[in-house]
Amino acid sequence: MITPTTAPEPLADADPDDPTGRLATFVARTRTPLDLLALATLWIVLVPPGDFGAASTVALVVRLGLSAVYAIDITIRATLARRHWHYVRHNWLSLVVVVFPPVRVIFSVRLLQSVFRRGNLERFLLAASVLVLNGAIVVYLFERDAKGSNIHTLGQSVWWAVTTVSTVGYGDYYPVTAGGKIAASLIMAIAILTLAVVTAQVAASFMDQTRARVSADPPPTADISMAEVVERLARIEALLTTTSPRTD
Repeated sequence: MITPTTAPEPLADADPDDPTGRLATFVARTRTPLDLLALATLWIVLVPPGDFGAASTVALVVRLGLSAVYAIDITIRATLARRHWHYVRHNWLSLVVVVFPPVRVIFSVRLLQSVFRRGNLERFLLAASVLVLNGAIVVYLFERDAKGSNIHTLGQSVWWAVTTVSTVGYGDYYPVTAGGKIAASLIMAIAILTLAVVTAQVAASFMDQTRARVSADPPPTADISMAEVVERLARIEALLTTTSPRTD
């Protein structure tokens, strides 16, 4: 008897730039942490260091630290590749990230795409929460000293972000700067997307539960043996014989 076997996974050395497979292993281990780092630090790389006030030096140091992390990443990947310069030329966007860290968010699209797969609701809500918190910090940094602004503390900005995401929108706080309004538009888009994804996931969950109940409780089926059928027919015949009137 021949047992079915699954198709083997493609070998790592199929890539001419990765004959030993070490590059693929390194990328697999570091991709998600670097994507999460890009999402978590989005606020500090989008806002110019000068807008951080007294913390401008700290913001600049953090941005340089992020550039150093991304530089180490592309250096290790190029070293593990067989054709170093060929790999760098075909991954030139990684060099741009070293100079301009916000571009790293483009790589995070992989993370955002993965959370849309069914069953990843927790990861989606985590990513959405991180993005909303980023938006709240960005709005605070743009609005805290702006003329005519009513958002002066981080707490007020977070409260505004929560009411915006929940689609309540009390209107007690609102951005007045161009940067704040752009961040607000992104938060509104996240709110609509989150509502749609949560609704779809809940509806799919209810449908799965209904299908599970139907499959667990199949409709009853008649299970009568031939002997029992013959016995019942004999009884019916006997009843008909005893109850039918006799004719002379």
